[in-house]
Order: sequence, then structure tokens, then C-alpha cells
Amino acid sequence: MKLPRDVGGEELAALLGRYGYKVTRQTGSHMRLTSTYRGFEHHVTIPGHKPLGIGILDHIVTEIAAYLETDRQELANKLFK
Repeated sequence: MKLPRDVGGEELAALLGRYGYKVTRQTGSHMRLTSTYRGFEHHVTIPGHKPLGIGILDHIVTEIAAYLETDRQELANKLFK
């Protein structure tokens, strides 16, 4: 599945809530999300832009897939379908 080109930062943050990510702070338009899904904290910063650049979205999905120990493509399918 190709990554969608119309996803905004707020929408992505809401989608990541399924995996235990919560906004822990916000500075300007950037949100810091934290998850303790695997027993240790994982942080990811998401810009609040709409839409997110495809490279930024790809990097965020890849980083979260590594943390969740799942395939990037599988995570993208679950998030955006």
C-alpha cells in the first residue's frame, strides 16, 4: 500500500492512539508522542502540518514499525485502511 498524501499531523497522532501513543507535549506546531507499549518509553515527534510530507510520514511509520517489531507495510495497511 502506498502511503496516503493527505494525512495531517493531528490525524496521524489520533491513529497512533491505537498503539498507546499519547501527546505528552507540544511546542509550536510539533507534537511529542510517547508510548510504553513494549515496557519502555518510545518517543516520536510529529509536525502538526496538513498534509505531512511523504518523506516525513514514511520516516515516522518506519520508526514506529521498528519499535512495534512489525513490518512497515503491515503497519501502514493497519493505520490507513
